[in-house]
Amino acid sequence: MLERLYEFKLWLADDPRDLDDWSGALLAAGADDSSPGISCGKPYVKFHRDAPSLEEAVRSAHQDVVTAGLRVLRLEIEAEELAAWNLQGH
Repeated sequence: MLERLYEFKLWLADDPRDLDDWSGALLAAGADDSSPGISCGKPYVKFHRDAPSLEEAVRSAHQDVVTAGLRVLRLEIEAEELAAWNLQGH
């Protein structure tokens, strides 16, 4: 199955470490396709993940987050991303 790029954001539970520390843990866990940040005091990670399916992209990103010692609260996908994936037949 061909891989394609999926973009989505995982919102995280608060972590006592600062952004540099937990983003470093994400990189060490293999999430080199992530962009960590904080919005309105809430931590998140935006992923740009190549995978055969959205499910596999989200599952592998979730595993990277857990490996980094973080906890996912919710998944966010922009409407534009969903529309683009549907237009491409995936």
